[in-house]
Amino acid sequence: MDMKNKKNVLVIGANGTTGKMVIDKLARNSAYYAKGMVRKEEQKETMEKLGALPVLGNLETDFSDAFEEVDIVIFAAGAGGGSGADKTKAIDKEGAIKAIDLAKEHGVEKFIMLSAIGAGKPSELDLDEAMEVYYDAKHTADAHLENSGLTYTIVRPGLLTDDEATGKIRASERLQDRDGEITRADVAEVLVQAIELDNLNHKAIEILNERTEIKTSLIRL
Repeated sequence: MDMKNKKNVLVIGANGTTGKMVIDKLARNSAYYAKGMVRKEEQKETMEKLGALPVLGNLETDFSDAFEEVDIVIFAAGAGGGSGADKTKAIDKEGAIKAIDLAKEHGVEKFIMLSAIGAGKPSELDLDEAMEVYYDAKHTADAHLENSGLTYTIVRPGLLTDDEATGKIRASERLQDRDGEITRADVAEVLVQAIELDNLNHKAIEILNERTEIKTSLIRL
């Protein structure tokens, strides 16, 4: 590919389990330059080993420098289970909203958000208190993105597993049956494929592992 046409892709949450998989896929694809946003100096080496340019940034403070010369943003950050309500609000809601606003300021072409299945309408879900906080954060951030004016895709996976990639999913803007799981590796593949699939623009999609090849499932949407 012509080097001039390579897209700079910023991955926020690049040091997370799914984030590292996204970075690895981007770094292996000649169409992209991967930039991995990490919080700590010592995490830079991991990004470099994966083939990405590391940039320091903290979702709870200032991370505007990470957006220099960025074409695409993949937001894969999350406070993680057991981190408490304050941290969830700071990362999954306020941090995501800041990232969306910065993407708009910097003229980013597309923003791809990793969310959670059912986040479009959390009132339909049976949630405990901790999950209510989490889903409120995801729902609010997703809505902010939908109303931002940016070109976006929101990816809402079911329960994440660390199993090997299957390469096969079920995808819909609203899955009727949300029972099921999906591997982080398959989620990472969907996030990367969403960069080029214009039919996913301005859509939120729910995904679970099933029988259809990932690309086939996505281009049907």
